Amino acid sequence: MHEWKVICKIDDIPPLGARRIKRDKGVEVAVFRNAEDKVFALLDQCPHKRGPLSQGLVFGETVVCPLHNWQIGLADGCASAPDEGCTPRFSVRVENDEVALDLHELKTLAVDG
Repeated sequence: MHEWKVICKIDDIPPLGARRIKRDKGVEVAVFRNAEDKVFALLDQCPHKRGPLSQGLVFGETVVCPLHNWQIGLADGCASAPDEGCTPRFSVRVENDEVALDLHELKTLAVDG
């Protein structure tokens, strides 16, 4: 069962962009908004060289890492072939224009990196 933490309004995330969410431990979480107002959340770290995905370009359901142009799927956090690797993804809920993340995941997912 999810315990949701509201982190922002959907309009606080720029269209085709991201907002970074700080955590008590671990790398920040990047929350993305695409052109269709779908919202996704990934660890703000490319699986290749740890580039900040929040600074990448968003198109469709993909973000392009600003360091080496790896294409990372927003829905699953995985690199497009021929590149390989995945970054952790976080559960997202949008309700009444409020964006919420799973509190347990924020506290425990990828906190060692």
